[in-house]
Amino acid sequence: MERVNPATGEALDPIEADDEAAVEAALATADEAFESWRDVPLAEREELLASAADVLRENEAEYAELMTAEMGKPLAAARSEVQKCAWVCDYYAEHAGEHLQDERVGAEPGVDSFVAYEPLGPILAVMPWNFPFWQVFRFAAPHLTSGNVGLLKHASNVPGCAEAIEEVFREAGYPEGVFQTLLVGSDAVDGIVEDDRLKAVTLTGSEYAGRAVAETAGAELKKTVLELGGSDPFVVLDDADVAAAAATGARARTINSGQSCIAAKRFIVHEDVSDEFVEAFVAEMEALDVGDPHEDVDLGPQARADLMEDLHEQVERSVEAGATVELGGEPLDRDGFFYPPTVLTDVPRDAAVAEEEVFGPVAPIFEVADETEAIALANDTDLGLGGSVWTEDRERGTRLAREIESGAVFVNELTKSDPRLPFGGIGDSGYGRELGKMGIHEFVNRKTVWVQDAEMPEDEPAGE
Repeated sequence: MERVNPATGEALDPIEADDEAAVEAALATADEAFESWRDVPLAEREELLASAADVLRENEAEYAELMTAEMGKPLAAARSEVQKCAWVCDYYAEHAGEHLQDERVGAEPGVDSFVAYEPLGPILAVMPWNFPFWQVFRFAAPHLTSGNVGLLKHASNVPGCAEAIEEVFREAGYPEGVFQTLLVGSDAVDGIVEDDRLKAVTLTGSEYAGRAVAETAGAELKKTVLELGGSDPFVVLDDADVAAAAATGARARTINSGQSCIAAKRFIVHEDVSDEFVEAFVAEMEALDVGDPHEDVDLGPQARADLMEDLHEQVERSVEAGATVELGGEPLDRDGFFYPPTVLTDVPRDAAVAEEEVFGPVAPIFEVADETEAIALANDTDLGLGGSVWTEDRERGTRLAREIESGAVFVNELTKSDPRLPFGGIGDSGYGRELGKMGIHEFVNRKTVWVQDAEMPEDEPAGE
């Protein structure tokens, strides 16, 4: 697999891909490993997960450097990502037993009826490059601990991260085959999904990839969980703390150099505070440092040249449609794939940055007359992953949060994932949930068990 350092445009050492024989061997190993792994006591699986958290913390610098080299994440952010992976391991090491304990359901006197949560088997995780460790660990931490085994098909530009993640579990003491990496291209996914030994699939990626995997899995009657991106609204109402909204909004738009599914993608601002917000927001975006991700910067490069080109093409089409560039708007003239923080105003409702997911540090601002128009515009998308509402009235914020059609809404905070809370979307953003109690229940058999004493049938009445 070819790799390119996005900060320099220079090639990294390639990593050898797996052939069909290696994939077949991995599936056979996973199938065999599941038979014994499912019977390992839950307390032992929790202890192994806690050990994985220790391995992550011990090797934080190494894993962060690997992310920075392969996909350009600023080094400080990469270290934070490793820490978050350790956190999700800690969470399920502490709470998996609580989430997976039998749930008693009253039925009849003398009957013991309950729901048991049992693992399904080998699960394929198709994961993206933008959070190359976190996306994998939010799958692996709950679902390995519930007794499943994992097969990772990672994005082709982060194969080093994929290998490192497998090594984390190996160093933590997991048995052979409980977690394996498959270094294969997207063309191999259908065949893996169709294999009878595989029981379920989770994918984080594009809508196109999600539809393709769901179609194949559906034909095989296999469970899927999909997270397919977002076009998250960031709504600033007339009673908002504008300075706080602008400061947080700049972070919300540029986390991971703007390459986040739950980044703020559309800024919807009440006309009474629009001028004030634009001035403050542009100042916040302009103050962000862009540069070598090994340095103390806020933004690194875009992960690939084609991604930067696609982003700039969206900006150009939007400007042609009538948008005004307040800041940025052109790739930086330097080696690597750098795009600056960019702010667009006067954005037509049918412009590219309004109708398409924008995966980079580009912020379109839309002015609205009232909260009714704000909610209508917030919901004017097929993507429903996250959202943010800014108001000093908590009751108003709660009411409008309920009206936004998405998997999550944060009031006076940026949208974020948290091991303790369910994460996922609706509409074209996908279905199913990761994280929290709901997340660990996605890939288990919710088995109903009914137990009562055996009773002899009553004698039938004697005949005449």
